[in-house]
Amino acid sequence: MSQKDRFKAGFSYENDEIRAIRKKESKITRNIVRFFALILTVVILGGGAYGYYYISNALKPVDTKQTQTVEVEIPAGSSVKQISKILEDNNETNNPRISVYHASQVIGMDEHPGQALRKKKDASVVVATSLVRSKECEAVIAPGSTGAAVAAALFGLGRIKGIDRPVIATPMPTVNGITVMLDSGANSNSKPKHLVQGALMGAEYAKLLLGKENPTVGLLNIGEEATKGNEVVLATYPILENMKTINFKGNVEGRDIPKGTVDVVVCDGFVGNVILKFAEGLVTGLTQLIKDSIMNGGILAKIGALLIKPALKPMAKKVDHTENGGAPLLGVNGVFMIAHGSSKAKEIKTAITIAADLVERKIIEHIRETMEIEGAVKYEYDE
Repeated sequence: MSQKDRFKAGFSYENDEIRAIRKKESKITRNIVRFFALILTVVILGGGAYGYYYISNALKPVDTKQTQTVEVEIPAGSSVKQISKILEDNNETNNPRISVYHASQVIGMDEHPGQALRKKKDASVVVATSLVRSKECEAVIAPGSTGAAVAAALFGLGRIKGIDRPVIATPMPTVNGITVMLDSGANSNSKPKHLVQGALMGAEYAKLLLGKENPTVGLLNIGEEATKGNEVVLATYPILENMKTINFKGNVEGRDIPKGTVDVVVCDGFVGNVILKFAEGLVTGLTQLIKDSIMNGGILAKIGALLIKPALKPMAKKVDHTENGGAPLLGVNGVFMIAHGSSKAKEIKTAITIAADLVERKIIEHIRETMEIEGAVKYEYDE
């Protein structure tokens, strides 16, 4: 065999060996690729199945027939992670009615509302209001600074057409049940048109709250006569007399509120807030006086207190301001509840219940319809 033939044979042998090695390597590579492809497929399918299971469970509606109450305590200042852990420990992680949104800032009671809103874009009241505006939720509960709450609602939700200033509608306990007083703090310097608009909104709220088809409306004044009062009240009276959608009963005095003379009492926010705080303080003071009299009295006083206690409990509950939870801010494009900055869990729970009821009863739509029917913006009474 020539040298040339031997070279060809050796070269051919080496090629066969190389091809065998490469074929083996290629087979190993394909097996590795198949293995990782299989693992990736399992991961994707498993992740998809878990995601579907998680989402489908999270979106399951809450059993409306369930009456069990779950008490969850969340300390002030808790982070999203801490809140999520608390919910998980109470088996509420998958509750579709509970979502946690982070708000890194808080507006203090002593801060100027307008300035605070401009500086603190991530304040809790701003974040909550933006969720209503984006339709992610349907109501805001705002305990804390009333001024900041009103400003956040105005800037975040806007006013209902025909409403110049929103009002706070507070349910006041009376001997006849409930009287709605508004405004109780949103506007301290009102014009006649603001009182008229408040009367229209108060009447609609009273229909839903009291279940009355044609609630009576009174204008708070220093006397019952139409000729009494300051310029604002004197200018408001004849306009209310000519309104189409409200049952105006004329002027009422401060003493008529606890009597329940009318279903709705209209006043400016300065007067309304003074009356509200006086009523709260009066109840607290009288309660303390009664307790002191019993403790300082003899054995007969204590026995008498025990005997009358069952009869006093319903009355005490009726005049307890914590039973109301809060008051709606009427006139903005969304349900907005304002509560005391010192509100406890009981008051927040009540405020949530009231807010849900107002959403269900479509209070905003009712006010819009009333403003369209009445055409209040056409009246020239704001000069």
